[in-house]
Amino acid sequence: MSKLILTNEVSGLGSAGDVIEVKNGYARNYLIPQGFAVAWSRGGEKQVEQIKAARAARELATIEEAKDLKARIEANIITLRVKAGAEGRLFGSVKTADVAKAIADAGVTGVDKRKIEIASAIKVTGKHEATLRLRDDLVATIALQVVAAK
Repeated sequence: MSKLILTNEVSGLGSAGDVIEVKNGYARNYLIPQGFAVAWSRGGEKQVEQIKAARAARELATIEEAKDLKARIEANIITLRVKAGAEGRLFGSVKTADVAKAIADAGVTGVDKRKIEIASAIKVTGKHEATLRLRDDLVATIALQVVAAK
């Protein structure tokens, strides 16, 4: 088992600044090369504090702001225009960056694409859902309408 410090949020493992233990191969082949984690060391405690301070600065300041953002997102149906074939099958799939851009185009700012989660790949036009983790204890549901671009 390898002891690591997460530098980014990883679904199922934890948030930036958390100290975790994972299997050696997972750490060596995925987390460290992708930049999601660094090896834990005694001097790493200072790094943990810096990561947590940066995360706190990026997080929405208050629960009221987060709830307001959640209400604005859930009040709208976000429309995504993507290239699609004749039967409504997409060329590729919808990415979290596409969803974040569509949310910004709808007039809602302050959404980080790394906080958006799409449960299953969106590869056809129609209605879909995604989630946005605003805080550790607050999740917004994003209603998506995927339409073919003209």
